[in-house]
Amino acid sequence: MELKNKKLEDELFNSIRQDVLLQWSTGNDVDFDEAVAYHKEIPKHKVFSDKLIEAKEQGNTLIQPRAGVALVDKHIELLNYLVNEGEADLLPTTIDSYTRHNRYHEAEEGINESRKAGRSLLNGFPAVNHGISLCRKVNESVNVPVQVRHGTPDARLLTEVTIAGGFTSYEGGGISYNIPYSKNIPLDKTIYDWQYVDRLIGKYEEAGITINREPFGPLTGTLVPPCISHSVAIIESLLAAEQGVKNITVGYGQCGNLIQDIAAIRTLESLTEEYLHKFGYEDVVVTTVLHQWMGGFPQDESKAFGVISWGAATAALAGATKVIVKTPHEAMGVPTKEANASGIKATKQLVTMLRDQQMVSISDLKLEKDMIMAETRCIVDKTLELGDGDLAEGTIRAFQAGVIDIPFAPSRQNAGKVFPARDNTGAVRFLECAHLPFTQDIKSYHHDKMKERADYEKRDMSFQMVIDDIYAIGKGKLVGRPR
Repeated sequence: MELKNKKLEDELFNSIRQDVLLQWSTGNDVDFDEAVAYHKEIPKHKVFSDKLIEAKEQGNTLIQPRAGVALVDKHIELLNYLVNEGEADLLPTTIDSYTRHNRYHEAEEGINESRKAGRSLLNGFPAVNHGISLCRKVNESVNVPVQVRHGTPDARLLTEVTIAGGFTSYEGGGISYNIPYSKNIPLDKTIYDWQYVDRLIGKYEEAGITINREPFGPLTGTLVPPCISHSVAIIESLLAAEQGVKNITVGYGQCGNLIQDIAAIRTLESLTEEYLHKFGYEDVVVTTVLHQWMGGFPQDESKAFGVISWGAATAALAGATKVIVKTPHEAMGVPTKEANASGIKATKQLVTMLRDQQMVSISDLKLEKDMIMAETRCIVDKTLELGDGDLAEGTIRAFQAGVIDIPFAPSRQNAGKVFPARDNTGAVRFLECAHLPFTQDIKSYHHDKMKERADYEKRDMSFQMVIDDIYAIGKGKLVGRPR
């Protein structure tokens, strides 16, 4: 395996594909030409990329939940409930954990046990096991676009089956579905495997079928500074574009400070477009997604709705193309369909009310945007330098050097030396920059912001701030102040 940021040649792709399609029996049903013909018959209003482009042009924010259960009919029932009762604009099909780890025999057992129990005993939809025809049944049974959401380091067979099965959007990437999810999987392997995923989607594009791709924005989901998630999103977008992907949604996980979150969404789109154009990818459409708060939730349902509504307001004011919705039952485990619909409706209400309002361009917003862009460029440019211009090689070396360092990630490929915490206004800063390739001015800015909070709270700058901030929102606060 030679890892380079270069479009996979057909001979190599087809050689890999023979092995991929043999991983489970449903791979035998994949017929690329037939799948292309099937996609050409999908109505325009059910195509993810078309819906996103329309929303971007009109300045609307679309609403999308997370959801997935084991049995096909129950999954269809759930998705239709989220549209009819929850008023979702876009739908997910969240994949189960066994499938995410390519454990298809155990997924099959989970399907059988779920049938016996009459309810889902898996935490998602086992798409590979269900196969192409049943995936098509799901897509044909709803009237809005559906995306595959998962968390799979090796997602090649899942991509083959689900795209042939009529799904028009696919989430993930070789970094974002490895470092935050896995401990021992080599980064070069996942980037290589996801080159296959993106090349497959590039081949659909060449055949006239646009499949939306979405790198997973929130990463570890808690206190991830914008420049780190931006850098990963930009890198995964560039890797995808090289393989022929033309429609990309870059994501960001809400941190909670309104000014910082608005600045993050707006800079994410402009920076991604900047780097795509820099490398000659002029015809890639970029949209954005805000993930509502991914950290701990209050157990009290009313307080949870407050967190959800704050995320909805942030998405609308930032002008995100879509928002991924949480539910008031986040603190209690897998939500019911009723709770899921409630979260969607609360978000829909806020987004509708704020649709015609804009955040004024004030000095604080400009400063935040300038800082995020400067920090992100430091990381991405250093990554390119480490790879001598090759982004794939540079990414491996950047993780080895701590130039990219994702807070709280379990992967041994990740340095784990960066510590984020909130400043006195609740914006996420760096308590410890470690080996991030920042200028001295940027490092001083973060130090001063954290010192300001420490002085206000009359305590030393320490890791205790990080701990306090992780649990703060679950306790009804943004900043983890000492008692």
